[in-house]
Amino acid sequence: MITKITSDVVLAANALKENQVIGIPTETVYGLAANALCSSAVSNIFSVKQRPTSNPLILHFANLEQAESYIQEFHGELKVLYDHFSPGPITFLVPKTALVPNEITSGSSLVAVRFPSHPQFLALLNLLDFPVAAPSANKYGSVSPTRADEVLTQLNGEIPLILDGGTCEYGLESTIVGMDGDRVIVYRLGSIDLDELSTALGYIPEIKNQAKQSPLAPGMVKYHYATKTPLHYLTKDLKFKENTGYIFIQSIPEGFPSSPCMILSSNGDLKEVARNLYHTLITMDGCGFNAIYIEKPLAEGLGLTILDRLQRATAKFN
Repeated sequence: MITKITSDVVLAANALKENQVIGIPTETVYGLAANALCSSAVSNIFSVKQRPTSNPLILHFANLEQAESYIQEFHGELKVLYDHFSPGPITFLVPKTALVPNEITSGSSLVAVRFPSHPQFLALLNLLDFPVAAPSANKYGSVSPTRADEVLTQLNGEIPLILDGGTCEYGLESTIVGMDGDRVIVYRLGSIDLDELSTALGYIPEIKNQAKQSPLAPGMVKYHYATKTPLHYLTKDLKFKENTGYIFIQSIPEGFPSSPCMILSSNGDLKEVARNLYHTLITMDGCGFNAIYIEKPLAEGLGLTILDRLQRATAKFN
């Protein structure tokens, strides 16, 4: 199979109607998309990604009206967040109807639904009469792609096409929220940070983002978002080593040459750090280094999401 990169939304829609699995752009990261109502297409998502079937998928809709047949209820607190942040990088974990196949939810009674803001993905959804299931377009546990060429590098020959929508706006996955009684719970920290959620809700929601067994939502497993090259945190006393890559938040410290070093944001803007994080990790991972060291951001705002990704990415090396 030859994988084609295209900007033709109609071509992508026809491929999905034929129950093929394709790469698609979103505002968060690139997704691996298929007809959510076709069992064989959904099975191919898991197969191409090498993803355990115990890890559920997210359904994507153009708007809440399109999703109504697939969800039983949408709590008022979630509607507040929908009105604030959708379309955009937030996912809602809600009770499903019988129309949602069990393969999507890994047997759970809850389904994750999202309403993306990426213009090409929205145009694609509006050409379809079924919801789209789409995890990130990468091999399971590896770094999520934020550019079409990064999808091609990982999945070339395994999918027929990739819809090219440019560089992803946010660069990190969506925030996943659900309900526990009358309070919102955060199941995955994401591009909408905890401060933004708290401002919209009037209280700080609890975080439950660790899965001891089968995860309720994507992104809850311990080992995830990992490079092939061993990845470690930078420490203050760390000295420069040959054949080692270094990633800094804002500036390269004295004693480190510029060549094996990259910065994520010249002014320390955490949104820019988030947008550049995965691309920088993928770039460094392709350099043949013995190890990569990365600086931790402050544990506040979007920094909490970035730390969550780095904690899971470094876990298998520490």
